Amino acid sequence: MAFNKNLRRLRIKKGIRRKISGTDSRPRLSVFKSNTGIYAQLVDDLKGHTLAHASSKELGNGKNIQVAVSKEVGKKLAERAVANGITEVVFDRSGYLYHGNVKALAEGAREGGLKF
Repeated sequence: MAFNKNLRRLRIKKGIRRKISGTDSRPRLSVFKSNTGIYAQLVDDLKGHTLAHASSKELGNGKNIQVAVSKEVGKKLAERAVANGITEVVFDRSGYLYHGNVKALAEGAREGGLKF
């Protein structure tokens, strides 16, 4: 089996998802990033519903993501979550390192009023 960065991330993601799960009162804040955008959503794993979402595409970002854009995505997600009555979440970094864009998104969400 070939070993590369994506397989490593998926293995780490599977381990994280084994340990954490989102509920209606404390949903999972799931992060996905690609070369062109960053996406975040609040998921209730018990029902299988997405409660709120935000992405860099909504903000009219261009071809690449930057730390400032990631922070704005976190703030936008927190704004929508607070409007739905959600203040506490479980952070799921999806196997990405807590650094750069993922860290900026988390800080933006905290500034917007989410606790995790």
